[in-house]
Amino acid sequence: MSDARQAAGPHGVRALLPGGRRGVPAGGAAAGARGRAALHVVQVLGSGGAGTGAHVRSLSAGLVARGVRVTVCATPGAEQRFGFSATAVRFVPVSARSRLETVGTLRAVCRDADLVHAHGIRSGLLASLALWRTGVPLVVTWHTRSTASGARERLRTLTERWVARAASVVLGATTDLVDRARRQGARDARLAPVVLPVQRRPRRGAHAEAEPLKLRADVGAVDRPLLVASARLGHRQDREVLDGLLTAARAWRRLTPQPLLVLTGEGPERATLQRRIAREHLPVRLLGKRDDLHRLVAVADVVVFAARWAARAPLAQEALRRGVPLVATAVGSVPQLVGDAAVLVPYGDPGALGEAVADLVGDGERRAALAEAGRIRAGSWPTEDTTVAHVLSVYDELARV
Repeated sequence: MSDARQAAGPHGVRALLPGGRRGVPAGGAAAGARGRAALHVVQVLGSGGAGTGAHVRSLSAGLVARGVRVTVCATPGAEQRFGFSATAVRFVPVSARSRLETVGTLRAVCRDADLVHAHGIRSGLLASLALWRTGVPLVVTWHTRSTASGARERLRTLTERWVARAASVVLGATTDLVDRARRQGARDARLAPVVLPVQRRPRRGAHAEAEPLKLRADVGAVDRPLLVASARLGHRQDREVLDGLLTAARAWRRLTPQPLLVLTGEGPERATLQRRIAREHLPVRLLGKRDDLHRLVAVADVVVFAARWAARAPLAQEALRRGVPLVATAVGSVPQLVGDAAVLVPYGDPGALGEAVADLVGDGERRAALAEAGRIRAGSWPTEDTTVAHVLSVYDELARV
């Protein structure tokens, strides 16, 4: 018997399933042809970052389409942002503040669950407490790593250790997350093929040709190269990334025409960043929070992805899919994600980042080559169907006896 099935108790998962059914039949269908009840999976998300929330919505929709009964537990804000209910799942709101209340809600929701899938360390902790001594299998996906330091880092490490050992299976979005889970004591840690849903393409029709020009005009980049980046403007660990990005922008002041970097994102650091931009006359415009980042990427000349660490790198994925040249820091899974289809620079070297962008802006042939390479690379990534099929195979394995 596998470690994962041992975690379900001495009688295995079969003892948990109505009528003694064996879970997901061969071929991935969740409801058997002879009328067996559908597998009930509870997805636990919490507030959810952009990439994680989009993944859970895509996964839930794919599972429902395959006959799985899905309940999503997340904060009301996550429901407003990602619209889980629109995928025919049952949505149950959980508290964004009280962990004790959240654990109680999860315990009630998971009473008839065949399997629980938590996304993120915090969600994994809450789900594991709710499932304590129930025997219900727990899958936890580690989507990102913490960049905290000091006491917060030590607390995070202890939480990771608890979650890794409580989970039947840990799925890591990157190889280093899988390795970390194993070091923390995970019985079964695997790399998960995860792809983000493709954003809706710009509309076609009579005004489709004029739309890119209008969008560029709106942000002030009609007769100059447009660079697009996105970042949070409120976390201490993000300040280093933002400072490096603005320092890199100094290299673009000497170019003619001068490129314009538009930076989406919001937070309390915006005023401080704006003062520096004005003081140093940097070709940077802060756009605030935008819901149309994919449209900006589509009309950009170059996308700049500057991060300290990244798993799926949604902005980088969007750039390659749309055939937009990408300059990115070589961190996390980014090198494996983009291969030779982007320009990679070391993290913490604003000079290298600035020069790489400047060189690319001035080289139309290279931009065209990277655009084509990006589309080809994106075509090799796992699809949403691949991601759902892989996760469903894990559920199937845990639901067997």
